[in-house]
Amino acid sequence: MKKLITHNGSFHTDDIFACAALSLMLEKKGEAFEIIRTRDEDIIKSGDYVFDVGGIYDSETNRFDHHQIGGAGEREGIEYSSFGLVWKKFGKEFCLSEIVDLIDKKLVMPVDAFDNGIDLYKNNFENIFPYTIDDVLSIFSPTSLENTNKDEQFLKAVVLGKEILRREIKKVGDRIEITKIIQNFYKNSSDKRLVIIDKPKVSRYEVWNALQDFPEPLFVAYGDNDGWAVVAIKKEKNSFGNRKDFPKSWGGLRDKELQDITGEKDAVFCHNDLFFLVTNSKEAAIKLAQIAVES
Repeated sequence: MKKLITHNGSFHTDDIFACAALSLMLEKKGEAFEIIRTRDEDIIKSGDYVFDVGGIYDSETNRFDHHQIGGAGEREGIEYSSFGLVWKKFGKEFCLSEIVDLIDKKLVMPVDAFDNGIDLYKNNFENIFPYTIDDVLSIFSPTSLENTNKDEQFLKAVVLGKEILRREIKKVGDRIEITKIIQNFYKNSSDKRLVIIDKPKVSRYEVWNALQDFPEPLFVAYGDNDGWAVVAIKKEKNSFGNRKDFPKSWGGLRDKELQDITGEKDAVFCHNDLFFLVTNSKEAAIKLAQIAVES
């Protein structure tokens, strides 16, 4: 049975995710393992995988500590934590290199940054802070008023860490695939100002991610038998404001009010910010999108 060893006492996001990643890897291989939390040097030396303890970084012998003098290296100005070191070696055991890199930037590097005291953002409001992944996992840490076993709490946190990592890998991989599908609809569109996607049903966030870098699209219509929507493409990534709005007179209207002003019986709702519209049919979505394009 493989031994996964980390320090006992308090735990943090990096050792939780390092343990989660190693656990998923060994489960995928069908290998049995146990998780041991200790600072006993003799036990640490016996470990098959040692992370966030031991004072050694040596990927060849599966030693993944970063607390020694000089640390364990960095990338893009962010020092590695134990999670980053484990992911650096074993990320490819989970997924393709493209996914490995995206997970590294989305999840691993933020965890590494936090553990090493590196700020990734500037706070805009005094005494109001983002609720981060570190906050989520820290709920498992016992308070000073609780008589709770820290090892048991650590294992509970690892269960959540495994599910987060598993889902992120799935979602990033699917995002890559759906991006290709959406971009193929764009490439095959006769009028690239309006892209129509009828399979599979996508989300507006996937649309924005896939088409934002192309200059022509103004609106995208998408849906299935359960309903259709039209979304405006943003002026810039991660910002408000559209390349083109729906007609101003549609904003905030729904059902009969929207049907009367558009002349389309299947119109359902237009967002007050003029970036999103819902209909009951593909034909209505295309018709209203075409009106918006030409308005």
